[in-house]
Amino acid sequence: MTLPTQETARIAVIGLGYVGLPLAVAFGRTRSVTGFDINQNRIAELRSGEDHTLEVSPENLAAARHLSFTSDPGELAQANVYIITVPTPVDVHRRPDLTPLIKASTTVGQVLSPGDVVIYESTVYPGCTEEECVPVLEQASGLQFNQDFFCGYSPERMNPGDKEHTVETIVKVTSGSTPEAGRFVDQLYRSVVRAGTHLAPTMQVAEAAKVIENAQRDLNIAFVNELALLFRKLNLDTLDVLEAAGTKWNFLPFRPGLVGGHCIGVDPYYLAYKAQAIGYHPELILAGRRLNDGMGAYAASQVVKQMIRKGLVVAGAPVLVLGVTFKENCPDIRNSRVVDLVRELEDYQCRVEVCDPQADPGEVRAEYGFPLLQEIPRGRTYAAVVVAVAHQEFASLDVRALAGGEAGVVYDLKGILDRSVVDERL
Repeated sequence: MTLPTQETARIAVIGLGYVGLPLAVAFGRTRSVTGFDINQNRIAELRSGEDHTLEVSPENLAAARHLSFTSDPGELAQANVYIITVPTPVDVHRRPDLTPLIKASTTVGQVLSPGDVVIYESTVYPGCTEEECVPVLEQASGLQFNQDFFCGYSPERMNPGDKEHTVETIVKVTSGSTPEAGRFVDQLYRSVVRAGTHLAPTMQVAEAAKVIENAQRDLNIAFVNELALLFRKLNLDTLDVLEAAGTKWNFLPFRPGLVGGHCIGVDPYYLAYKAQAIGYHPELILAGRRLNDGMGAYAASQVVKQMIRKGLVVAGAPVLVLGVTFKENCPDIRNSRVVDLVRELEDYQCRVEVCDPQADPGEVRAEYGFPLLQEIPRGRTYAAVVVAVAHQEFASLDVRALAGGEAGVVYDLKGILDRSVVDERL
């Protein structure tokens, strides 16, 4: 079966979130692209020229003149190259939840035609594309893999909120289910990725490369988080130590903090799942995950200890948490570990208020069940103020005034405030 040519490729991007939309826009500047999402409100928003994720500006969205948006699966049939960019989260038991991936594969399978190519960008464990997705495509289409249709895997490397490292400026790993499919996928991405591509020998290699990128970061952050726990007991300031150590040219500049989001806090569980499935227990990977997952509760305990040292009554005390998104200067709340901090403070019976000018209050309530302030009420003071996310809006706040002067506690989890105004930082 003949693959499409670069000239005849008609692309459909399935899933228009933080990954799919920038990719669809990049391709849509020069070739026909159909952007598909099951969320009709998302489609209406994009058709109006706006992107609430702030990943794509209205100007760049308008520049993608060949890009159209739809929530109708029937309109996908006109494509011959399908790029699936849906989320791959974990469930409550920290196991891979492939539901979005399987549903997207079913949707594509129902419109798949002979000669078509299906490319996956969603982060998975090695072997997942062929073991889980391909059978769904075959069943839904009635076609045979690598005879009637082909697959590729090109892992996303998006960094939400980062305007420097974009689709076009990050080297793209590519792969295909056959050598010919691999070359087609590689050339397709090379047409929009200025930084170039790296053609992996197999899809499994590309899958493994993606999942270890974030597992490595997770372990490095776990190391500095453990240092923060140690240095607290030694009465040393962790950031002072890291600054001194960072004067050596090959010291890695990681900092302690909460590890959330849809990548670093999730991907290691995919790798661990596959390892355990083949009978290998990944001790270091899971140890890093356990340590990082416990940092929210640890930070809450340190806030409470500071309150007690200042003679404050903890039960019923008003506490302000600044930030709820998983990272700074970004509206993404997925897998935010700030929620662990909030829950732990509530367990201490504090009255917690959360303020984040960049997050959507409706999304926060729907996802986590608590109200969100987008600005701090005028004249309000708190027994403790916790800087949980390093949004630019927080750097200039008079947090000491918010804490009622020296009477209250200021805890700087992100290390963005002057040391003289905080009682403790992570």
